[in-house]
Amino acid sequence: MSGINAKTVAELRKQTGVGMMECKKALGETDGNIEKAIDLLRKRGAEMAAKKSDRATNQGWVGSYIHSNGRIGVIVEVLCETDFVAKNEMFQVLIRDIAMHIAAMNPMAIAPSDLDPELVERERSVFTEQVKDKPEHIQGNIVEGKLQKYYSEVCLLNQAFIKEDKKSIEQVIQDAIATIGENIQLTRFHRLEIGQ
Repeated sequence: MSGINAKTVAELRKQTGVGMMECKKALGETDGNIEKAIDLLRKRGAEMAAKKSDRATNQGWVGSYIHSNGRIGVIVEVLCETDFVAKNEMFQVLIRDIAMHIAAMNPMAIAPSDLDPELVERERSVFTEQVKDKPEHIQGNIVEGKLQKYYSEVCLLNQAFIKEDKKSIEQVIQDAIATIGENIQLTRFHRLEIGQ
């Protein structure tokens, strides 16, 4: 507890964007260890996101990003609970970051459930064929692992965030929910590229 001072709290707040009191509480629970406090705050953020997931999101913002060469453009709709949050700078930055990510990574869908079932089944059959010489009792797990990897390549929420690749886009949104304190839903996007 002795390592907790205003500078440590400020540093944790800078790294996480979470309020001062939550940072102080997390540092208290982790004996002043910033890394453990970050993990604790991320865990709480995921729990908070789950609790808020059924709250109505009737406000939001349509954001855009045009890549510097003017050849790629993205429009993304992100919903929240209040217009106050929709106009909040942190929410606006989140939307721009997501749009920039979409421009760079070109996802096919928001989540695995949004993919065409025929496409998923085709991928599953290819993976099943690839593992047919493996022991039968592990084939299913290998195929499932390959499907999860596929989802992390083509589904926006599963993709590693280009600005912080240790987090998925879904984790970035959960962190924003924990920081902003409202339910946030990424509902749709469109990516345009010259010639495609």
